[in-house]
Amino acid sequence: MSSPTPPPPQSPPQTPASPPAPGQASWQAPGQMPPVPPPPAGPQGAPGPAPVVYTSPIPERRTHLGHALLSEWTKIRTVRSTVWTLAVMFLVTVGIGLLLAMALSSEDWVGMPLLSGGFFGLMFGQVCIITLGVLVMTSEYGTGMMRTTLTACPQRGRVLLAKAVVFFLLAFTMTLAATALTSLIHSSMLGGQTVPSYGVHDDRLADSIVNGELVATADQWLGATVGAALYVSLLGLLGLAVGALLRHSAGAITAMIGLVVLPLLAALFMVGESLYTAREVLIEYSPLNGLASLYGIPMDGDVDSTGWPLLGLLAAVTLAALISAYARVTATDA
Repeated sequence: MSSPTPPPPQSPPQTPASPPAPGQASWQAPGQMPPVPPPPAGPQGAPGPAPVVYTSPIPERRTHLGHALLSEWTKIRTVRSTVWTLAVMFLVTVGIGLLLAMALSSEDWVGMPLLSGGFFGLMFGQVCIITLGVLVMTSEYGTGMMRTTLTACPQRGRVLLAKAVVFFLLAFTMTLAATALTSLIHSSMLGGQTVPSYGVHDDRLADSIVNGELVATADQWLGATVGAALYVSLLGLLGLAVGALLRHSAGAITAMIGLVVLPLLAALFMVGESLYTAREVLIEYSPLNGLASLYGIPMDGDVDSTGWPLLGLLAAVTLAALISAYARVTATDA
């Protein structure tokens, strides 16, 4: 006889899963999202309170031009090129002025207005201000920092205005300090010189001779300090505008140096009579003649030229360049 077939194994009875105890994680199959518990119900089945939203303790404030000015001041004062450029400008302006004063102090009469020697040092020192003005704009385009600047301050016109204001005030302050110190050196070392009889009839010195001695008038002090500082600072601001237009350091610096030097150099080679009018116009409106006129030694020979009208012309040209730079900055990407 065959043995009886054993019954199939019985599975243990299934008990319903009980909810996990508080503090214990529930188990779910791999890849299965954990169940989302419903919000706690309020009284009489009403929905529970809304979830708590995080609020930053830092207060929110609207940005304005002051923030942009502070940002640009932080950038321009923490860059080494700013310190070195301004230091070189100061040393060149004051150093050449001091050397010239020492050389002229051994003469009986300088033959020109008392403070005019400061022009020769500032003629070279202005190159540093122009270069710095260009680099304020082009350095950020060259390194890509302009994208970060415009991300932090999307108002592009505000960025350009902040750069222009901060640079102009810094350039004017440093140039004014250099020209004022140079004028003090010339006044102390060359002042009180006796003017010979043939120098009394010099039209350039009509207002600079008191009791037969060479002195500096208030107008000459104003032109040799504030006027010269404004003129050089406007040239640097024009360089900033040209840098915003070209967005290339070497090209913008070359263009500005050419603007300052080329008119006078071109006039020196115009020797024909047919070119006389063009030569006179180039000399009269050259940037170097405007700066020299503020020191009382105009290159065009006009003894009545004070340099202030040319300063106004330079301000108008700089304003037009800044308007063009604003259109360029706001119309194109960084």
